Parts: sequence; C-alpha cells; structure tokens
Amino acid sequence: MKRNLTPIATAVAILITGSGMAYAQQASDQNKDMTVVTVTGVRAALEQSLNQKRNADSLVEVITAEDVGKMPDKSVADSLQRVPGVSVATAGGTEGGFGENDRVSLKGTPSNLALTTLNGHTVSSGDWYISNITSGGRSVSYSMFPSELIGRVTVHKSSQANLIEGGASGNVDIETRKPLSFKKPFTLMGSIEGVYSEGSKKKNAQFSALANWKNEANNMGVLVQLFDEKRTLRRMGQEFLWWDKVTPGIAPDWIKAHPEVEGKWLSLLTGSSLFQQERERKGGMIDVQFKVNKDFSFDINGFYTRLDADNVNANFMLAPYQPLSNNWSGVGGVVPSSYTVTGNQITSITFPSACPAGLNCANMGPSVQDIIARPGSYSDSKFVNFDWQWRASDSLRFSGQVGTTRGTGYARDYGYEAWLAYAGTSLTMHGLGAPATVTVDNAGTFNPRTGADFFGGWASDTTAKDKETYGQVDGTWQAPWSAVPTVRFGLRAAKHDRDLTWLQGTIAPAGGLLANRPKGLTNYPNSPLANVLQGPWTFTGDSMKEWGDTYVSFNQHAYQSEFQIREKATAAYVMGDLELGRFTGNVGVRFVRTEIDVANGSPNNVWNPVRSSNTYNDFLPSINLKTNVTDNVVVRAAASRTLARPDFGALGALSLNDLTYSGSGGNPNLKPIMSNNVDVGAEWYFMPKSLLGVNVYNMNIGSYVTYGASTAQFYNNSVKAVTTYNMSAALNTKARVRGVELQYVQDLGNGFGFNVNYTYADGEERAKAPKSACADLGDCNMIGTSKNSYNASVFYENDRFSARVNYSFRSAFLNGLDRNSAIYQDDVGTVSASVNYNLTENLTLSLEGKDLNDPLLKSYASSKDQPRAFYKNGKQIFFGIRGKM
Repeated sequence: MKRNLTPIATAVAILITGSGMAYAQQASDQNKDMTVVTVTGVRAALEQSLNQKRNADSLVEVITAEDVGKMPDKSVADSLQRVPGVSVATAGGTEGGFGENDRVSLKGTPSNLALTTLNGHTVSSGDWYISNITSGGRSVSYSMFPSELIGRVTVHKSSQANLIEGGASGNVDIETRKPLSFKKPFTLMGSIEGVYSEGSKKKNAQFSALANWKNEANNMGVLVQLFDEKRTLRRMGQEFLWWDKVTPGIAPDWIKAHPEVEGKWLSLLTGSSLFQQERERKGGMIDVQFKVNKDFSFDINGFYTRLDADNVNANFMLAPYQPLSNNWSGVGGVVPSSYTVTGNQITSITFPSACPAGLNCANMGPSVQDIIARPGSYSDSKFVNFDWQWRASDSLRFSGQVGTTRGTGYARDYGYEAWLAYAGTSLTMHGLGAPATVTVDNAGTFNPRTGADFFGGWASDTTAKDKETYGQVDGTWQAPWSAVPTVRFGLRAAKHDRDLTWLQGTIAPAGGLLANRPKGLTNYPNSPLANVLQGPWTFTGDSMKEWGDTYVSFNQHAYQSEFQIREKATAAYVMGDLELGRFTGNVGVRFVRTEIDVANGSPNNVWNPVRSSNTYNDFLPSINLKTNVTDNVVVRAAASRTLARPDFGALGALSLNDLTYSGSGGNPNLKPIMSNNVDVGAEWYFMPKSLLGVNVYNMNIGSYVTYGASTAQFYNNSVKAVTTYNMSAALNTKARVRGVELQYVQDLGNGFGFNVNYTYADGEERAKAPKSACADLGDCNMIGTSKNSYNASVFYENDRFSARVNYSFRSAFLNGLDRNSAIYQDDVGTVSASVNYNLTENLTLSLEGKDLNDPLLKSYASSKDQPRAFYKNGKQIFFGIRGKM
C-alpha cells in the first residue's frame, strides 16, 4: 500500500507548495459540477460551461446536446473527438477505417483502457467485423450509439473511488435523457435526414424521433425514443499484405542471375481492395421514471440497438512469389525483365508479358482475386436497468441499480479465391507518399490458371456473445465534520460471460468447379486513388451469397479458435468529500476482487478445453484536490491507482491466417492492467466566457499487455496439412504514458467564438517482454498513442442562423498487430462542418458534412518505406429538417 499511495503523496505535495498564494473558497457539497462543451446553443452554453468547469472539484469534461444534431455528429465518438485528451479511431483494430468514428481512447492509451458506461452501468456490445469479433475486445463499439441518444456524456479524466473500475486511463459515461428532466408535460422531437456518401454515390434516409410525457405533478414520466439510420459505404484502397525478404525458396533463378537481390524486402501480395457495405443502425429506448413520494423514486430503462452490416470485400492481389518460385516448387522460376533496388528494398519489378521460353507457366498464378462476402453480419446491444433512490433520513441517502446487458457480434464469411493465368505484371513502389503503381495484363477479365487448381476457398460462421448481470448499492452520509462534510460508500457485484463460437465451413467439391463459379461477374468502379489497378474483375455480393448458400455447409466446430470466459467482480468503496480551508476535493479507496475462469479451445475434434482460473485482489486509492490561486486562476491535482482488465481475446482467442502462416493466441494468465496516475492542471479565466487551461499527466502502468513471438503447428485449411505458424501471444509488461493537454476557449462577441485544444502524449513500453517488438526490434511504442493531436473549432450563431467548422488531427500511432507485424496508422486530419437555419421556433433546416477534406487513410509497418494500406471512404453530406414541440 505504501508504494500504491506514492502518486497521492506527490499530488498533495504539489498543492501544498503553491498554497501560499491561495485564498479560501467555500465549495458546495452538492455541486460536483463538470466542464461542459455544448454542441448546441454555443453562445448560451459557453458561460455555463466555463462556470461549471471553474467550480468543479475533479478532472472531467462533459458534452451535452439539448437539440438533435447541431453538429455532424452521427455517433457519440464524433462528439468526443473535440474534447482535450480524447482520441478517436474509425476502426476497432487493424482493419482500416470505415468513415465513422468507432473507438475512443483517453490520454494516448489503447481504447480498451477506457471504460464506457451508459447511465452509470456497463453495457455489452458486439462487433460485425470478424477480426474484432474473435479478438474479444472490451472497448465498446461507438457505432452502436447514435448522437441522438445523448443527454450528456461525462469524461472522467481522474478517478474517484465511487467510479466503476475498468478504466485505467479514465471513464466515459453516456447519459440518456430522463422523462422528468423535460420542462413541458408533453414533448416531441425528431429529425428526417438524407445522407449522400461520395464513395458509394448513394443516398439513404435517416430518421430519429423522441416523445416524452410527464404528469402535472411532475412525479411520473415516460420517454420513448426511436432511430433508424442507413448508409451505403464504399471504401477503395490498396493493401500490402505480405512483406518478406527475397530468399532462394522464393526466387531461386532470380538470385542465381542477380545475387544482389537476395535478402531485399519485396511486397509479395499487393492488393487492390474494394469494400462495400449496407449499414443500418436501428433501435430504440423506453424510460419510465416515478417519484413515489419525497423519499423514494425509481427509474426503469430499456434499450436496444442493432447494426446490420452486410458487406463484401474484394482484393485483387499481385503475387510475384508465384512466378518467381514457379508455384513454390523451388525448381525454377521467371526472372524479372527489369527491377530496381533502393536501399534494402526491391522498389520496382516487372515480369514479361509472355511466358519465357523453356518454362511451363501453366501452374503459375501471378495474381489472385480474393472475394469475401459476409451476408447477415450484424452487432447488437441491449440492456434493462432499474435505478432507485431512497432518503432514509435527513443525513442518510441510498441509491442503487440492478440490471443485465447483452451484446452479440456475428459474421458469416464466404471466401472465394481464384488464381489467374500467367500474364505480364509490374509493381513500382512510392513508399508512403502515394499508392504503388500496379499493372496486370487483362486484369479486367476472369481468366483462371489451367495447369493447377485455380480455386481456393474458405468459410466460417462466427458468433461472440457478451453478457453482464450487475447490482450495486451506494450510500451518502452527511457527516458532522467540517473537513469531511460528506461520506460516500457502496458495494457492487457483477458477473460477466464472454463466449466465442466458430463454425468451420465445408465447401462441396462442386463449389470449386469453374462451371459453378458465382454468376455475378462484374468490375470494380473507378478508384479515386492514383496509380492503383483500375477496373479488375470481381463477383457481386449477391452472387457470392448465392454460391455460398449452395455449396457451403457448417457442420463442424473450429474448437481451437473457440473460448468461454467467466468473470466475477466484486467491489467496495468509501470516499469522503473534502473541505480543507483553501482546498476542496475528495479522497477514497476502492477494493476490487476479480475471479476469472478461462476455457481455451485446443486443436481437437471435440470440445476439450484447457481451463485456467485466477483470482486478483486490488486496492485502488484516489484523491482529487483543487484550490484558487487568484480570483481567476484555479489549480488542480489528482492522483489515483486504476485498473483495467485485459481484452477477452488476449485471454482466450486463437486466430490463424493460412495464407501467410501467421496467427495470434491468448494467455489466460494475464494480470489486470494496473496504473499509478498523477494529474496537475491550471485554468486561467482571463475574461468572461474565455479560458486558457493546461493539464499535465503521468501514468505508470505496471502490467500493460503486449505481444511476444513464437512458432506453433496447426492444421492449415489452404494446403490441407499441418504447418508451422509464426505466432504472437499476449504478455504482461510495464509501460508509461505522460503528456500535456492545452485548451483555449474564447467568445469574440457578436456571435463569434472558437475552441482550440492540443494534446501531447508520450507512451512507451518500459520492459522488454520476451520476443516482443520492444525486445527484438527496439519498437517500444504503445498501441493507440499519438504524440500530437488537436482540434480547432470556430462558430457563429444568432437567433436564426448558426454555423460551425471543426478540424481534428491526430499523428501516427501503433494500431495493433496484423499477420505477426506491427501496423501503424499515419497522420490523419478531418474537416467537419454544419449550417443550421431556424425556419420557426420549432423547425430547423440543417446541412452538415463529414470528412469534407476527403482524407486518405494510410498505414505502414515498422518503417514508412513499407506501406500496409491506402484507403479512401469519401465525403459524407447530411441534409434534413429537425423539429420539436
């Protein structure tokens, strides 16, 4: 405990040092107010926002939305990206971005270190993308929650004993509207919008509606909210799926003729990708609130959301290892007609149009088309929650909640792989500056190879089910002590289950016959990316579904990829509010017991799992302090020990890639992720409705999760044999994150104003876990850490008209591991804007835009000389009308 309290002692010392300049301030026990950034009524909210920030005891940020959609925020994550210290990503892992902010990170740490709750309780959600389903992440997919749901979002940057454990970097609580919070007895709100997606060239409709009733006595109310939002997405790109060194096994004749190419890096799979998706988010909420009498009230809240996400992903890949090796025979191959070497890399390579004399090219497949259809993919989230409040006496109050939440992620994959006949091809690299120049003779026609089987296929049916049942009781006692006027205490218990089921698809032999290929032969649309292969052939999603439904059966489990996890968490806390003359704040401790049982699958034909059980007991102390240095300068400090739990996939999942002989596996003995945190900040309110603020933070993470390397043998479905895979497995290590957050808000008068914030984060692994990238390659970066991120927003507003433009930027960050290689997302900046015109007091026309600068998403491996992907999703334009009465 002495070591755990070190951050608290540090924070207290910092405040005491500056106390000579401070003067006394009386703080209200009931006003644990929060920093507020309002996305509607900007001028009216600005003064309230800064006043609440000024009076707050703890480090928090809040976003509120009194009307629906004043900003182009289509998910809660869109709104959060403008908060200092918050970073967002448009994907849950290394799958690239899909044009909608999906994951939220705090303080430059991975998104799984931030806990998201809804109305103060946990919420289960699933994923529709198969790699996110199998990885079993804990971070909530924000694609499930439309912005219309927001009553308020609170970001807790410093911890308190009464917050649910699970957020090592902080907690995000999404609060929905409550029936008795409305002013009128009956309220209707809604919007009808159209959205145009530039990538797909399609228009779709979106609507939301809210109806609220409360009685005249203001002690009973009912709220009903519905939403249905559809978008058609098309993402075009280029992917580099396999970087490797040229060896005699890959290019025997080339190395004999030109020894200088041996050991040089070459992209062995360079793909032209086309992702298309019909995405529809729909659901609703009902809330019943009742004040039985002045001492007792309760609230029953039910919520359901589902994201239907049918999609098809095609990747026409240039595969130079096939002609170089003559289909891996090692007895000869095509020698390129020209090539260039720059440094340690083959930067261009060209193969002759005709098969060289003396060679049999019938077996060769210099290019391959992979088409994956995922019909019926979806994710959903639902909960039922019961809240209650009881005043036992004038000095003692109790509140509590009990509920259950469930989430599902589902994806069925039909994979069709066609190897094409020999043709002339070329590849010219441009680093990360631009997509590679790729040419393939006759890429627009379906022309399979004839000397070897042209067809390869796979199929899987994957379901993740996530469930938590919880209950808690919290008490508040008005104590007779002036220094600690309020004591808070409570108990919580939760049981969490996560199951992954993986059905292995079996393709009937007839499904691989040329005569039975999918019938929907078509071509890619024109790509907005320069240099990429234009117009290669592919199959439509509907024809892929028809082919899969006809020839694929799912009658066996892939038990080695399945897992079952049972987790029990119990917690107790006590916390006191502080009024120590010049200082206000709170201090407390939370005790947490985690019991976890993991059943990992093994490569058997029956479910015979390897079972592991562990129990962890942890104390989580915290303190938040605040003092006024002058009338306009506030100084704050906070220190805490926090806890997050490893992703379920890091504990139990096994994922294999048969094409690249790589995979990843879980470690059921991973410890909870513990972090000692210190925050110190100051705010200067230099004029009305204006602020300059700074916050400095440090996180020492004692059990961060990283990945080490190993080899293992598994059955390879592509070659129908047991093969050796290069594996990565989760390990505990040490890490540190430190950073600075700056904020500048100013009302310029006459309806104009701006809000700017900047965050610097420096995160790195501090211990060299065996076979990790940090140990073997010296790459000690943490997942999700952008060194620089900032937001700049300007607005204008009067009684009739409002407009706002926002620019968000985050620098490159490690996004995870893919095919046993680190993947970095490069710098990206996005522009959004909104214009609103009030036709009447109750009707508003809106025109909004996202990604107006048409950003190019780029990722790379450990070096920018080795790009991994270029993607474009295109702009999105929303236009519609909102009403209220």
